[in-house]
Amino acid sequence: MPKAKLVYILSLRNAAADKAGQHVDYRGATRYMKSPLEYLAEALDSTPLGDEYTLEGIVYDDDPASPRDQAALADYGFAWAPGRPWIFPPELKAQGRRLRDLLHPVPSTYRTLPLDAPERPAAKRAYEEALEDKLLALQADVVVLDGLLVILDALVRPGARFERRIVNIHPGITRTESPYRRRGAHATLDALYGARGLQVADWSSLRTEPAPQVEKTGASLHYVDTGIDSGEVIFDVLGTDIDPADTILELRWNNFHRSLFPALHQGLALLAPHVRRGAA
Repeated sequence: MPKAKLVYILSLRNAAADKAGQHVDYRGATRYMKSPLEYLAEALDSTPLGDEYTLEGIVYDDDPASPRDQAALADYGFAWAPGRPWIFPPELKAQGRRLRDLLHPVPSTYRTLPLDAPERPAAKRAYEEALEDKLLALQADVVVLDGLLVILDALVRPGARFERRIVNIHPGITRTESPYRRRGAHATLDALYGARGLQVADWSSLRTEPAPQVEKTGASLHYVDTGIDSGEVIFDVLGTDIDPADTILELRWNNFHRSLFPALHQGLALLAPHVRRGAA
């Protein structure tokens, strides 16, 4: 049975915010911040996931012309260079191929335009068209999003070529009915506030108000639709206890290891029969 060709999409700036590939402060000591991408690369070489998938490419959407992206990647840069941090070990391989040789830029340049700019919708469509062209060139059967802060539209709407072929690994439970639900870009911080008996009423000012205390969080692998973390859940794990004294990076480390890596692994294992090459 042919393996499914997997393409991974991320934003370098989100990985940089996590201090991916670096040692971070953890309760008076340090721990290595392994990214989901690094975890997947290792799993493809050491677990049965490698019998189901081949990693064909790693796409990132960061824009070298954007001052905001430049600032977010001031320590890392837009590509690996000797003597500076990078989001995974520079010689890391998956299935015999070096990860940094699999990187492909498809910058989401439309993000530099104001939200109400009349040209923004066309620029957003152009980005999705460029992304689709790259996925087709890589012959992607399945696409994993990780920290891509872009809401997709044309690529995933009903009848689109990549409908139910793009999945997202999210650091929170996304099921509507769950009392632990955390969607959106601030899922980890939202969970940390929840463990302190607060909820954020205004994300621009971080104004909080009292809320019932929720002391657990998790992670979800779900299909991507045109909403915000609203697609059908493939697999989720509610495995992370939150200490209200956690820092954001301490909680990220815990949630990656206790919930997100297992959700990614088990979710891809469940997905494999549906996305193998030639599958309906």
